[in-house]
Amino acid sequence: MLHASSQINTDVVSPASDVSILHFTVNKDSDTPPYSQLRRAIISARAQGTFKAGDRLPPVRSLAQELNIAVNTVAKAYKELEAAGVIETHGRAGSFITAVDATEHKAHQLTADYVAAMRGLGFEDPQILTMCRHALGFEQIQHHA
Repeated sequence: MLHASSQINTDVVSPASDVSILHFTVNKDSDTPPYSQLRRAIISARAQGTFKAGDRLPPVRSLAQELNIAVNTVAKAYKELEAAGVIETHGRAGSFITAVDATEHKAHQLTADYVAAMRGLGFEDPQILTMCRHALGFEQIQHHA
């Protein structure tokens, strides 16, 4: 069962169970969309070790009912988590937490793909690095007229 609180809280209710239930409440006053709040809570729980590789997440419909949000909202969070390599979905068997290494591997691959694409557009490595620093908010890009 999910409990009400004003902030994101991620705990496993029953570690002995194959289904890990989140203690999470959507903050409806937040500027962050509900699917993103849920996605962040699951990522955080995984990073903190609350969720272990192989833990099964609640079914989409069950979690939507518990959180009193639309089924599509939970489905979108799960879809984004799967795309990021945080979870794997096995049809009717459910959605499961992946090992942290799987996400790191995917992140490295995406980074390598990005660098290759930028080089393919003719950018040099220092330019690519400057763009990354800008995207991360570390520095401003100087535009020359």
